[in-house]
Amino acid sequence: MLIERCSKLIAALEKEGVDGAIITHGTNIRYFSNFTSDESVLVISKERRVLLTDFRYTIQAKELSAPAFEVIETSRAIAADEIAAVLKEMGVKKCAFEDGYLTVREFNNYKELPVELVPMTPVIDRVRLVKNEYEVECLKKAQSIADEAFAELITKIHAGMTEKEVANELDHLLRVHGAEENSFDTIVGSGPNGALCHATPGQRKLQEGDLVVIDFGCKYMGYCSDMTRTIAIGRPCDELIKIYDIVRRAQSAALDALRPNMSAKALDAVARDLIAAEGYGPCFGHSLGHGFGLDIHEAPYASTRSEDTLVPGSTITVEPGIYVEGLGGVRIEDDCVLTEDGYIDLAHTGKDLIII
Repeated sequence: MLIERCSKLIAALEKEGVDGAIITHGTNIRYFSNFTSDESVLVISKERRVLLTDFRYTIQAKELSAPAFEVIETSRAIAADEIAAVLKEMGVKKCAFEDGYLTVREFNNYKELPVELVPMTPVIDRVRLVKNEYEVECLKKAQSIADEAFAELITKIHAGMTEKEVANELDHLLRVHGAEENSFDTIVGSGPNGALCHATPGQRKLQEGDLVVIDFGCKYMGYCSDMTRTIAIGRPCDELIKIYDIVRRAQSAALDALRPNMSAKALDAVARDLIAAEGYGPCFGHSLGHGFGLDIHEAPYASTRSEDTLVPGSTITVEPGIYVEGLGGVRIEDDCVLTEDGYIDLAHTGKDLIII
């Protein structure tokens, strides 16, 4: 599998006239080599694949990356001259690098390498766009853990709990049900804090009449889930109930429209146009969705400016929202995987408004 991934990378680079790549971003290091530490550098060409790391990690690197990669022990900082020696041995002349992830200091060091450096972050990242069967199974498991944790959470949540207590309980339940770690910091926004798209859980206590936006996810074998549900503490006011209904219909319309090989921009428009027609267009200010995999945010992106296409094997979240300052917010989000003739919705938690 690793050799196949590296070959796919080289094929993409060759189309751009490039004969090698330096991989430094932790996610891509894991994808191409299985090595789970970013204290390393990969150098990949058509004929050879090398993983450079220091003494602390060489045993782990050999176990995880074999037989696809040759492991070379380096100094702890992995000096530019050590990378240069490998590039020279490989005969690489024109080398892709991940300009989107390097610091200025790292880039200044790399400028001394004996190759022509070509910035190609989007090309390298998009090798991960289409997920294989193993990856989809990992994504399904990550989502099933999220579903199970949420189902247990709603039996415990109650008025008087703080947002932070809710987030802490959910994080604990994710691990109880098998998560390695969160895929991002859990978001809990209650009452007017629900209007903050990425609310940081605080000491506000859940109150009767609140809507509570809960956005969370976890990792399984490195692969991420991402899910949002909005619940009520007691019966909310009529406007909040109306907003919830609009968001649910917008998400349902987008899911009904979702199909392989459609433009991501068109998918965004389905939900956005419905929300705008209901008079809440200015209250939906973020994109409809994003891909997910080893990173929680990766291509493709469903937005008003997206040029991406939702090809079979790619992933996309569908997460419309409405946020009214001083009142509250609603977001509903599912994880989807495109197939040859449709899509798989990985989420199993229902979307009827849950009233605690």
